[in-house]
Amino acid sequence: MLVAIFLPHLGGGGAERAAVNLANDFARRGYTVDLVLLSVVGDLLIDLLPGIRIVNLKANRLRGGVFPLVRYLRQAKPVGLLASMWPLTALALIARVLAGVSSRVVVAEHTTWSKSELLSRWSVGWQVRTSMHHFFPKADGIVAVSNGAADDLARFARLDRRSISVIYNPVVGPERPVSDEVLQPAGWWNGPHKRVLAVGTLKAIKDYATLLDAFAVLRQQVDARLLILGEGECRAALELQVRRLGLEGSVFMPGFAKDTAPYYQRADLHVLSSAGEGLPTVIIEALAAGTPVVSTDCPSGPREILVGGQFGRLVPVGDEPALAAAMAESLAATHDRAALKTRAQDFSIDKAVDQYEALLFPQPFAGAAA
Repeated sequence: MLVAIFLPHLGGGGAERAAVNLANDFARRGYTVDLVLLSVVGDLLIDLLPGIRIVNLKANRLRGGVFPLVRYLRQAKPVGLLASMWPLTALALIARVLAGVSSRVVVAEHTTWSKSELLSRWSVGWQVRTSMHHFFPKADGIVAVSNGAADDLARFARLDRRSISVIYNPVVGPERPVSDEVLQPAGWWNGPHKRVLAVGTLKAIKDYATLLDAFAVLRQQVDARLLILGEGECRAALELQVRRLGLEGSVFMPGFAKDTAPYYQRADLHVLSSAGEGLPTVIIEALAAGTPVVSTDCPSGPREILVGGQFGRLVPVGDEPALAAAMAESLAATHDRAALKTRAQDFSIDKAVDQYEALLFPQPFAGAAA
């Protein structure tokens, strides 16, 4: 029983991390797994189990992957293909028709499309909406990673909401012991100050500009230091803002970190400042470590994960004073860290793989582990 997972690459994003977790768990259950990539690059490649085959389509452009994918489908004939992130979701459905194979195709979207930065260009927005509306109903399953993202996808692409399944990202595995290793940067890691953590790509939708402004306010009340783990096109502007705010010794941006677990374990608070999300994996990772969370109430995912604020504080998007106040309140409060870890188990890898398995393989696979 061959399952194929189709992605652009294995960079450090939430969708890529989810794909690696899915691939590894399918392999543990006895499936043959192909990870089909437009290009074989990314920091997460080394996290794949040895038995997983990496298929390189060698496509320089997204749309250039159609005919290589057609050839792959004709040769490998996977029983199920999971395609994540437009335009790969639409391309997979086109390729199945061109290949003339009976492989089941499940498409998964990981963002709240109405808030996507891609929609800044009308022509791109029209392509996204039109292709989803016409092609997605031909899929054997449509997946969104949160109820809010599913509702948004149905409105955005004019799809029947009942046709969209919600499967939370496979994030939480066995609990890891607390690391005693001293990691860099030491200025955040060591000392009596409060450690505030943010994890995510340095791009506009993450709204780190508001986080930095809020952190400057927080620093007037609390001895705290902020670590932002991620890389992206907004680095230069954010570094300039750090200097303008006089936060050079209090804010650290060392870049992408493949293993973020030790940072969550040592953080006093994790903050998400995004203007839009699908299902922010970073909040789940923080909860799994028992780390308190403050998040914007952006569409969609944070309110759903935090159960309306029961498991973390929610603030309006772009509201610097509210974000600063929530960070101060959370750092001063006592938290039930065991309850946070329990909530995180709703986003376990096993649960997600069970649900994807049901969509990809309606008939039980005798060789799969129970």
